[in-house]
Amino acid sequence: MSEVKTKVKAFLSRFFGNHDLQSDEDIFALGFVNSMFAMQLVLFVEQEFQITIENEDLEFENFRTINSIANLIERKTAILVQK
Repeated sequence: MSEVKTKVKAFLSRFFGNHDLQSDEDIFALGFVNSMFAMQLVLFVEQEFQITIENEDLEFENFRTINSIANLIERKTAILVQK
């Protein structure tokens, strides 16, 4: 598991109790996410990975699984490297 995925999983696991969250599990379908938690997740991603989540990034598909969150982070950090 990549370092990005490990950090995301560690953050999510603090809120999901004893559930062993897998990289491809849909956190919305599991019922773990409400609007307040979604805001916390976006803030965590921005602060932990030093990126800005734009309005166009705020789609369920970008935050549905550990894999999708990691993909978003990797895309955003790749853009920063190019600048």
